[in-house]
Amino acid sequence: MATPPSHVAIIGAGTMGSGLAIQFARHGTSATVIDHRESNLEDARGTIGEALSFLEAEEMLATEPGAIRESIDYTLDTAAGVGGTDLVIETVSEDRKIKRAVFETVVAAAPDDAVLASNTSGIPITELGEFVPEPERVVGCHWWNPPYLLPLVEVVSGEETSEEIVDRTIEYVEGVDRDPIVVERDVPGFVWNRIQNAVLRECTHIVEEGIASIEDVERAVRDGYALRTAAIGPFETADLSGVDLFRDVANNIFPHLSTAEEAGPAFEDRIEAGETGVAAGKGFHEYEESLAEAIERRDERVAAIRRAREATHDREDRN
Repeated sequence: MATPPSHVAIIGAGTMGSGLAIQFARHGTSATVIDHRESNLEDARGTIGEALSFLEAEEMLATEPGAIRESIDYTLDTAAGVGGTDLVIETVSEDRKIKRAVFETVVAAAPDDAVLASNTSGIPITELGEFVPEPERVVGCHWWNPPYLLPLVEVVSGEETSEEIVDRTIEYVEGVDRDPIVVERDVPGFVWNRIQNAVLRECTHIVEEGIASIEDVERAVRDGYALRTAAIGPFETADLSGVDLFRDVANNIFPHLSTAEEAGPAFEDRIEAGETGVAAGKGFHEYEESLAEAIERRDERVAAIRRAREATHDREDRN
């Protein structure tokens, strides 16, 4: 059985940092949330409290929320926060200068054997490894939002990352009830974001070409493609229909798919108009709810899907 770290230091008190603290603390790991602003730490306390209330209401906690809260502390002092830790996960802005400063502080203060992990979704792990004297200690540990609901974590090996560090990271991830995907080549976007952005690029292409509306594309993905892929993946789908059939379909369709190298007008026009998403009241859709309400609505849907999947797996295991 995998063993969780005894302590994790999480640098960055935003949405991901708060979610990571919850996931580790609910599985017996003491967590320290580190940020450079007290207001960010205060926001994290509120975010964590709301998320724990949600998980309790969904009957998804095996531990009392109070005990989880007590396992999480907060500090503005990075050096003190990483002292004595087994695992550091930075989840600060996707800015190389900021990440360099974080890694330089961490490597000077953390134990020599601590795993130095990044939750980056886009910066190569090999490049982050250049910020420290021992690049073999740096590993990608990319969680999907929200960390306390989505079960997969990408463990990314940079060119210099040691096998021992990769193995320990996998052990820590499994120890807090998460399922690692091992990314063996350090490529932009890793696995999840490459798939997500490939789908998004084609969805925007379909809308821009006047093939279907935003609403119908949403339905095609959410209520069609995603519903099926929640049960089986793309390669198994091809196997069920026949690899030869899928090859023929792919040869007919591939030449017509988007090859855009930039996000394009679907994004740029909305950004220029200030239509940047839920917080602005409008993005690809219009919203009359707050960002917190929209996130709660999403999380309720994800939790319902998880419960249904777990019930299915339990029946399969009994049979």
